Amino acid sequence: MIERYTLPEMGQVWSDAHKYELWCRVETLVLEAHARAGTVPASAVGPVRSAPPPTPEAVAAIEAVTEHDVIAFLTAWADNTEPRSAAAYVHYGMTSSDLLDTALAVQLAEATDIIVTKADRLVAALRDHALAHRNTLRSGRTHGVHAEPDLWGHRVADFAFAAARSRDRVRRAREAVAVGKLSGPVGSYSNIDPAIEAEVMPALGLRAADAATQVVMRDGIAEWVSALAVLATVCEAVALEVRHGQRTEVRELAEPFRSGQKGSSSMPHKKNPIRSERICGLARVVRSYVTPVTEGIPLWHERDISHSSVERIALPDAAIATDYLVHLTTGLVEGLVVDAARMRANMDLTNGLLYSSGVLLELVSSGMSREDAYALVQAAAMDTWDNQTPFRDALLAQGKSRNMAIDELALDRAFDAERYVGRLGGVFDRVSRLT
Repeated sequence: MIERYTLPEMGQVWSDAHKYELWCRVETLVLEAHARAGTVPASAVGPVRSAPPPTPEAVAAIEAVTEHDVIAFLTAWADNTEPRSAAAYVHYGMTSSDLLDTALAVQLAEATDIIVTKADRLVAALRDHALAHRNTLRSGRTHGVHAEPDLWGHRVADFAFAAARSRDRVRRAREAVAVGKLSGPVGSYSNIDPAIEAEVMPALGLRAADAATQVVMRDGIAEWVSALAVLATVCEAVALEVRHGQRTEVRELAEPFRSGQKGSSSMPHKKNPIRSERICGLARVVRSYVTPVTEGIPLWHERDISHSSVERIALPDAAIATDYLVHLTTGLVEGLVVDAARMRANMDLTNGLLYSSGVLLELVSSGMSREDAYALVQAAAMDTWDNQTPFRDALLAQGKSRNMAIDELALDRAFDAERYVGRLGGVFDRVSRLT
C-alpha cells in the first residue's frame, strides 16, 4: 500500500524490519525449545538470542543471489551471530513455511488488534451520533426517492449495528488466522518433535494447526480478508450516505471542512465529499483481494507457492487499507455536519407526498376499502406530482369528485410528522447499549 494511505502503527506491522524481528523471535523460540529437549547444544542459544536481526538491506543483497528469502534471512542473521558456528542450529528440523506461516500468523493477529481497536471507536462514534439525532426528522428514501418521514438517528443506528457486527466478524477472524505450524516438510514432523510446536505456539500467542501440510490451509486467511472486506464495505455505506447528503440539491449533510482547505483548483466555491469518496474507493480495493486470497486455498498436493506472491501484496494492502478507511470513517462521523433545518425543509419538497402511506391507512381505518383508498390516494399523488398541487388539497378534491367523504381530522393525523418521533424508542435503547 502506498504511503499516502498507510498509518504508522499498521505500517510498522508490515515493515520488512518488523518481519525479520518476528522471524528471529520464532527461530529463537524454536532453538530454545530444542535446547531444553536436548536436541541441540544449549551453548547455541545465547549467541543466537544476542544476535541482532539482519537489516532488510542485508537480506535483500543476499536474496539477489540466492533468490530465496528465508535462506537469505538465515545467512544474514548468521553473519550477525558470534560465534557464527552457533547459527548452525537455527532452523533445525524446520522448513521455510514453518517460519513464514507462523510469523505471518503473528502479523495477522497484530494487524487485527489494531483494526478492532479502531472499529471500537467507529462503533462508539456511530452510536453517539445516532442518539444525538434520535429526534431529527428527515425524508426516508427508497430508490433515491422520498418515501416516508424517518429520523436521521434511525439511519445512523443501522450503520452502528452493522459496524459492530463487522467488527465482531473481524475479531472472530483473528482466531482463524492466529494459527501456526512447526511440523517440517509436508507437515509430517519427520525432523522435528511435535512437542516443539506445542511449546512454541503459546509463547507466540498462537495455536498449532490441527493438521498441516507444508503450509497452513488458507481458509482462515480467506475468512480474515472477507471479514475485512465486509467492514470496509459498511464504511462505504456510511460514506455513500454522506456523499448523497452533501449533494447541492440535498444539502442535508456535509463533511468537516477545515480552515485553509481547498475544494477545487478551479472553482473556489467547492466543498467536496473527498473523505467519503476516498472511503468508497478504498473499500473496492479491499474487496478486490477476497477472490485471489481465497484462491490460495487449493494448492498442488502438500504445497506450491502460488498463494505466496498474492499474499505478499494482498494481506498487507487489505490490512493497511481497512485500517485507514476505518480511521477515516470515524473522523467523518465525529465531524459530520448535520443540517436538521434543511432535512425538515426537504420533507416539504414534494408538497406532502411522503405522507401517502399514512393517508392510505387512515382512509382504510375510516371504513374505505383498500382498493378504493389506494386508487384515491394514487390519483391525488399523481396530481401533486404533475401539477404541484398540495397533496392534502389534491386528496380532498379526489374525495369530492368520487363522492367519498374524507375525515380532515384523519388527514391531520396522517400529516403529523412528529408522530414518527418516539416510535423507534426500542431501536435507540438497543443502540445505546452498543460497545
